Amino acid sequence: MEVIELCHNDVLSLLPDRDTCAHKGSFGRILLLCGSRGYTGAAALAALGALRAGAGLIYLGVPESIYEIEAVKLLEPIVFSLPEKDGRFSVEAIGVLTDMISGMDAVLVGPGMGASAGTLHITTWVLQNAACPVILDADGINVLCAHKDILRGRTAPTILTPHTGEFNRFTGKKCTDRIRQTVTLAQDLGIIVVHKGHGTVITDGERTYRNPTGNPGMAVGGSGDILSGIITALIGQGMKPLDAAACGVWLHGAAGDICAREIGQYGMLPSDMLRVLPRLLK
Repeated sequence: MEVIELCHNDVLSLLPDRDTCAHKGSFGRILLLCGSRGYTGAAALAALGALRAGAGLIYLGVPESIYEIEAVKLLEPIVFSLPEKDGRFSVEAIGVLTDMISGMDAVLVGPGMGASAGTLHITTWVLQNAACPVILDADGINVLCAHKDILRGRTAPTILTPHTGEFNRFTGKKCTDRIRQTVTLAQDLGIIVVHKGHGTVITDGERTYRNPTGNPGMAVGGSGDILSGIITALIGQGMKPLDAAACGVWLHGAAGDICAREIGQYGMLPSDMLRVLPRLLK
């Protein structure tokens, strides 16, 4: 099996051109469904990751009890509140989303959402109703462990971004062969899998990438939220989903490597990666 490793020039060659006559709608309309009471940082970091990766219009839906927190934290995204139950999305949120989802170029579900009946309903509804690519991270993956078949029925691309613990829960078995088992999952469900960790594996079951960037200083809560935002932004700008996933992982890791060199692995924060990411996109 051929396993591809990208370099910086490869990534730059795959990034979409920026038309001089473009407007904000030219760079993607993306919907992020993130956050819950006590997990406000995940939503903010995912949105900021998408901004730093060039998304034009970002709609961030959060449970109503954390709306004011996110609205104060974030100036650029369009933050809106959704019905909740006990600090997490409720089924009633679907009524608000129905009129929005058809206009989106990509949808991210999961960072900081928490696992609940409402989370499951929102996640399955998005998968059934979004005609665009859907990215599932964190609890967007966890709530589907007993509902994998819904992924097989999608005609639009689906991207899962599990770390190894989430991968093990989702597949019901311990990962002992990272590349082979990730490829098998992608083939079985007809999806793209981004199996995060040292040497992140990105595959659609046919083409497989292994990422050469990144370091242990990135092993901090919030790092994966930024990655999911980056991938969503790149897809929203028109990149092919597998290319967007591979490039997003490379950029995320390379930003972490810059931080490690300049700050050191012990003290670097996910927010530091947001500040250096634009250097890699020039």
